[in-house]
Amino acid sequence: MSITSLLQQTSLLPEHYRTLSTTEMESRILAIKKKLGKKLFIPGHHYQKDEVIQFADATGDSLQLAQISAANIEAEHIVFCGVHFMAETADMLTTEKQHVYLPDMRAGCSMADMADIYQTEQAWPILQQLFGNTILPLTYVNSTAAIKAFTGRHGGACVTSSNAKEMVTWAFSQKQRILFLPDQHLGRNTAFDLGVPLESMAVWNPHTNTLETDQSPENIKVILWKGHCSVHEGFTVQHTAKVRQTYPNMRIIVHPECSREVVAAADDAGSTKYILDTINNAPSGSAWAIGTEMNLVNRIIQQHPDKHIISLNENFCPCLTMNRIDLPHLLWSLESIDQGKPHNRIQVDASTAEEARSSLERMLSRS
Repeated sequence: MSITSLLQQTSLLPEHYRTLSTTEMESRILAIKKKLGKKLFIPGHHYQKDEVIQFADATGDSLQLAQISAANIEAEHIVFCGVHFMAETADMLTTEKQHVYLPDMRAGCSMADMADIYQTEQAWPILQQLFGNTILPLTYVNSTAAIKAFTGRHGGACVTSSNAKEMVTWAFSQKQRILFLPDQHLGRNTAFDLGVPLESMAVWNPHTNTLETDQSPENIKVILWKGHCSVHEGFTVQHTAKVRQTYPNMRIIVHPECSREVVAAADDAGSTKYILDTINNAPSGSAWAIGTEMNLVNRIIQQHPDKHIISLNENFCPCLTMNRIDLPHLLWSLESIDQGKPHNRIQVDASTAEEARSSLERMLSRS
């Protein structure tokens, strides 16, 4: 399993940080960034608030940011503005001289938490009994280090939303079946696009240790873990229908973490990078409804005043766990580093990291 440092792991934000003005916090953050210089690196995930993103040295998706952190060998302190599994990946890819911190340890990911390593270890022998040695496990990078290690240990690999089709194709060249963790929607959408019929997919329910399907085992090609992104599952076909009715000429683009029904009802679907590239390359005056996290959609809207852009669900909330990273927590993290008393360091134990890296490396060698 993955292990984070127990040192001050449960530290809570000192109350006085909550009383500081935005101007004072921004000034103090800038001062520390200037003082620490290249020894400090702040990666910021696309879903972060603008108040945090303004201080990011790089923005991007989780794996991209972990790779950029690893390449930045001058950085001794990496303050990862994202969620727990992202900081874990950064820790596994960086050197021992580089320390990774999460400003708020409560910044988790509900999807990653839906694939618990203990449940996965319980499921594997049952699935082996049902299907024999015909299954290769794949995990979305939005998973814990322990789940990445599980796939590495069993010859599987990680996938991203950008390379999922390539990795699923590779997996089918290795075994007859795949187990896709932890997001059932990305797994289903990817397999469907590759020609696997929906009736050849089954959902594994980790709470009941049962396979949810009316098909016989020999007909099943894809086993989908019963997990999802709470943000992207919030978009529905009713939202697509409303956009069609209100804005007949508007194109709908969604993330493949949305349900199969929503992806089918949209005009296009793809990773965050794909969505960004599509909007960036769209002609001036074009109209778009975007089905992904609200902070990112709002940022896209601000960056493209020449286009009519809305959220597919305009009443939707941002990712709540991602939004735990805010100015007070960022300042607290930076000042603790500057004072030589850092907290909330993310450390993955050596054996877990080794197996998880093998899963990541199988992906990186093919994408």
